[in-house]
Amino acid sequence: MLLGKHFRKYYLKYAAYFLVGIAVLIYVDWVQLDIPKYVGGIIDTLKAVTPDEEMIRSSILSIAILAITITIGRFLWRYTIFGASRRIEFQLRNTMFAHATKLSQSFYSQEKVGGLMTHFINDLEAVRMIFGPGILMLIDGVVFGAFALYRMASLNVRMTLYAAIPMVILTVVMVIIRKRISLMFKKRQEAFERLSDFTQENFSGITVIKAFVREMKEFMFFQKKNEDLYDSNIKFVKYIVWVNIGVGIALNIVILMIIFFGSYMVLNVESTGFTAGQLTEYLSYFFALIWPTMALSQFMQIFGQAKASAVRIEKFLDSEIEVKDAEGALHIDDLKGRIQVKNLTFQYPDGDRPVLKNVSFEIKQGEMVGILGRTGSGKSSLVDLLLRIYNLEENQVFIDGNDIMKLSIESVRNAMGYVPQDNFLFSDTITANIGFSFNELDEEKIKESAKLADVYDNVMEFKEQFNTILGERGVTVSGGQKQRISIARALAKNPEILILDDSVSAVDTKTEEAIIKNLYRIRKGKTTIFIAHRISTVKKMDKIILLNQGEVSAIGSHAELMKTSPLYQDMVKRQTLENLVQGGANHEGL
Repeated sequence: MLLGKHFRKYYLKYAAYFLVGIAVLIYVDWVQLDIPKYVGGIIDTLKAVTPDEEMIRSSILSIAILAITITIGRFLWRYTIFGASRRIEFQLRNTMFAHATKLSQSFYSQEKVGGLMTHFINDLEAVRMIFGPGILMLIDGVVFGAFALYRMASLNVRMTLYAAIPMVILTVVMVIIRKRISLMFKKRQEAFERLSDFTQENFSGITVIKAFVREMKEFMFFQKKNEDLYDSNIKFVKYIVWVNIGVGIALNIVILMIIFFGSYMVLNVESTGFTAGQLTEYLSYFFALIWPTMALSQFMQIFGQAKASAVRIEKFLDSEIEVKDAEGALHIDDLKGRIQVKNLTFQYPDGDRPVLKNVSFEIKQGEMVGILGRTGSGKSSLVDLLLRIYNLEENQVFIDGNDIMKLSIESVRNAMGYVPQDNFLFSDTITANIGFSFNELDEEKIKESAKLADVYDNVMEFKEQFNTILGERGVTVSGGQKQRISIARALAKNPEILILDDSVSAVDTKTEEAIIKNLYRIRKGKTTIFIAHRISTVKKMDKIILLNQGEVSAIGSHAELMKTSPLYQDMVKRQTLENLVQGGANHEGL
């Protein structure tokens, strides 16, 4: 059985279910072996010169009562044992998902979605099987087998000993091959994980595949991974089939032996006292013994699969939660939005050099600030730290004078609204996406947020308007619409600190100006941070923080930086030239 720290607690939690189910199972195992005794008695009675009709009627009635009792008992043990296994599966899945939500970004940068999904589907199903059918087959195999052997021995000890020898050998062999079954199942799961990873990634990137006319090439890659999975499955199934064939041959040999010796004893009934009815009863007991033998064989298969899957699940659940609250973390519900960064240096856990170096600045409550820089300058890394996506050294980032590492993560993130660079949207209605931060959706607030993000008119043009279901990751709307729905989602939260990470890059200048104008109007007294590479986005901000290669190059207003920062001046000139080449704006139109 599974005794890992993540599984053994469920035996105690559902002990009542298991004990009741096992008790009923044992009772059913015992009483159903009474049926062969009644059948054997009927056969011997029918051979008599004057059959005992009353005995036959009594035996048939007893068999009928036993059949009803067995049916009720089987329902009860199925409800208790299988019901407990389903409850364990449900709770394990919840535990796994809760753990997944706490894991850091660095974990997901190393793991693939398709591989993680196999833990929640295939591996979890294999573990459930050991708590349900696995327990059934183990208990039923041992107890029912022992009962059958006892009944057989009560009829003829010698023949039972002969029959038991190959059964014992068969059980020992099954124990030996269990490890091989576990190893083969593990390889099959790994092949499935690779195929799942590849398929999920291709579905997500199908547009790129089509654009580069790579359908046939990707199909060939898929075919290779599919063949690997097919080969793993075939090897596993072949091995199981050969095991079952071996078990079947062994059982048939024993059956032939029983029929041979039993028939001899019946023919010599005067000296052996072994009747035809007893032989029928004995054979019925042995046929009953076949199920325990097969059950133990199947248990070994289930256990091998479950053990391999349990190792994978335990590895996932043992993954360290790197980003978590410090001991005694402060929980503050009303953070106002003053941000201080002091000599911040940061390197990603898997990085080989710092992406931010000695960064210092202050953002006062209510300021609208732009953080500007070229690609790779560290803008998004800074956002990750403000959102506590990664750990950092103490006394480097402060919110309202509180060290961010000493604040609870919930306090920090509750105070912030975030529009990510990739503008991720859920496959749900537009209403649900905009109202994502609320337990109950306020339609008026959602519509108002859509207007502020300048996406309301677009939404109203859709057939289902705000009830329009977006495709996976929002593929059914344009890039600009995705950005504006993401902005509306953040605005609906009305946070003290709003962070927009390059969130208007896919909209035209007119729409960009409308959004920024609305933000100035509704964000008075609240801190707003724009991460951008386009100067037109930040030129009217209260303050611009210019990053270059992970360091603060300059801080000031647009006018101040035009006088003091050669880097800023160069960026203005380059973007002005780009606009002119595209038939665009003059200097003031940036």
